[in-house]
Amino acid sequence: MAGGWSRDGAVNEQIEASVAEELERMRARRVPVGESLSECAECGEEIPEARRKALPGVKICIDCQQERDAQFKARPGFNRRGSKDSQLK
Repeated sequence: MAGGWSRDGAVNEQIEASVAEELERMRARRVPVGESLSECAECGEEIPEARRKALPGVKICIDCQQERDAQFKARPGFNRRGSKDSQLK
């Protein structure tokens, strides 16, 4: 289905490109490797045994991880190349 000035399949290509970029971003995330630390690398507090078993290679405590998570800024859930509504105006 063609829409306006776009060629057939252009919308699907944009969606597929957005999905591929997000997958690549997720694959690039660093995951803990090696042996877990018994003390947090940031604040020095003890990392509970349950956390070390659940996340092999963990280096920071729960409180420091929560601070990092709070600083994370989620990306918008729409195609940044232009939504259909913006193209119609």
